[in-house]
This record gives sequence, structure tokens and C-alpha cells, in this order.
Amino acid sequence: MIGVWAALSAAIAIGAGAFGAHGASSPQAAEWLRTGGLYQLIHAVAAISLMNIARGPAILLLIGAAIFALTLYAMAIGGPRWLGAVTPIGGTLMIAGWIWTAWTYWRA
Repeated sequence: MIGVWAALSAAIAIGAGAFGAHGASSPQAAEWLRTGGLYQLIHAVAAISLMNIARGPAILLLIGAAIFALTLYAMAIGGPRWLGAVTPIGGTLMIAGWIWTAWTYWRA
């Protein structure tokens, strides 16, 4: 299932980036969509590459990227600005996923 979620995550990221480039209502909204899309896409690819080697870190990267990107996407389409306070939770989970990945490779 990690591969399915990662592939869907990548598709959403591409859609968000395209919307940011062509349909965003403001420069700030376009930047949120661009940043969310970039982080989500990178972490989707990372999760696919890790899913058979380090399952836990792959899942954590996907969850972190989803929280990070989706809060930015929501603000870009008019969601409440307090979501910006939730965004760093996703960033923290992504960092934790990378540290866990490093630990997994260190032990191997």
C-alpha cells in the first residue's frame, strides 16, 4: 500500500504545482502550492524508493509530507491561516523520517 499512497501523493503534488502555476489567486497562494507540491513530490519518490528497505521511515515521510503539503494547499485555496501553525508538524515528521532512514542505513 505504500506504493499506492506514494503514487497518489505524487499525482496530487503535480496537480497542486500545476494549479499554482496556472490558477492560483495570488502570488502567496502560488508559493504555498509550489512549496507543498515540491515537498510532497520529493517525499513520495523517497517513500517509493524506501518502501522495501525501510517501511517505517517511508510511511513517516508520506504522513509528514501529507500534513505539510495539505495544510499549505488548504491555505492557498482560502482555508484558515491557523493551518500555518499545523504545517511544521508535517515538517517535523519528515525530518524524523529522514533521521530514522539514516539510522536504518547505519544499522545495516
